Amino acid sequence: MPSLTLPCVPHYVAPPPSNETLEYADLAIIDISKADTEEGRVALAIEVREALLNHGFFYVVNHGYSQSQTDRIFDIADLPFSSVSESEKQIYAGTMKQSGSYQGYKLRQYWHIDAGVRDQLEHYNINRDVTKREHPETLRPLLPEIKEFSKHNHFNVLHPMLRHAYCTQPRATRMTHWSTIITMTLLARLRFMKYYPRTEEEETKTKNVWLKGHTDFGSITILWSQPVAALQILTREGKWRWIRHIENALVVNAGDALDFLTGGYYKGTIHRVVKPPEDQQSYPRLGVFYFVMPNDDVKLVPMAESPVLQRAGIQRRCDDSEAPTMEQWRKARTSAYGQSELADGKEKGVEQEVINGVLVKHYN
Repeated sequence: MPSLTLPCVPHYVAPPPSNETLEYADLAIIDISKADTEEGRVALAIEVREALLNHGFFYVVNHGYSQSQTDRIFDIADLPFSSVSESEKQIYAGTMKQSGSYQGYKLRQYWHIDAGVRDQLEHYNINRDVTKREHPETLRPLLPEIKEFSKHNHFNVLHPMLRHAYCTQPRATRMTHWSTIITMTLLARLRFMKYYPRTEEEETKTKNVWLKGHTDFGSITILWSQPVAALQILTREGKWRWIRHIENALVVNAGDALDFLTGGYYKGTIHRVVKPPEDQQSYPRLGVFYFVMPNDDVKLVPMAESPVLQRAGIQRRCDDSEAPTMEQWRKARTSAYGQSELADGKEKGVEQEVINGVLVKHYN
């Protein structure tokens, strides 16, 4: 009989939440356990749809992981940074510029942020199929747990949410092929990420911005809530608002692929990372993410046959004949991020670049 004893890992002690008064975004909190009943599924469908339409950012609670299970994941998430030597990190460093793919480490100071300042964050990326590449020695005994965690994100969180977004409309008017495309989403990756405090000079030069405002290039991002405040979204009213930490909750947001496929019906939400409030500035910020996108061969064109989209009005970001596939889009966005020269946009504080014929904006 196999042993039920988990490998021993050092416990990661999370920083305390901020006590400062911050202007938080008013986001929906969705109880995904409602999916257990027919009545709950109907309510959940409406809530998910409204959350995607209103902000494209929302919380998910009662997602099936206990607090102790979540704590264990953060213990594991810290290992690629605290228990792997710099020389071993180099062995597993990704080649984002060349391959257009996040696999393995994105090391510190790879991205240019602004005014000659480079980033102070590193992340370790693991494909949904954990066997696709080798991993640092400290992570190898934990791969079964990591695999199960990715599986939980994919099938117990992602799929129920997207099914409910799909089922919001009466059967005759649902977005044709929506469910098929999303449930064929095989491309997904888990990311452990750690931000480190910066110098005052770096903060001054970048106006306290750690990552400029941007949209994610996939369809859905799942972030496991953590206490260090730094994430902000740009509201529909043009205001930056903080994302509040909710214990053992998920923060979910829409990205470019969902925007492309729904013709702007569900828009990718602009978000950025900034210097934490004063009572948290000495702490590192550890994050756990699950990024999801359609299969590489999916062409990112609106589902124009959908009566829902026809009534709402389809907004194309490029001509259908020139639309990229998911593979082209993810590789181009990955290669360019933090490496390309940005031009000034028409809007104040906005820089831009053109990727695969599509205008991409960066908000400073």
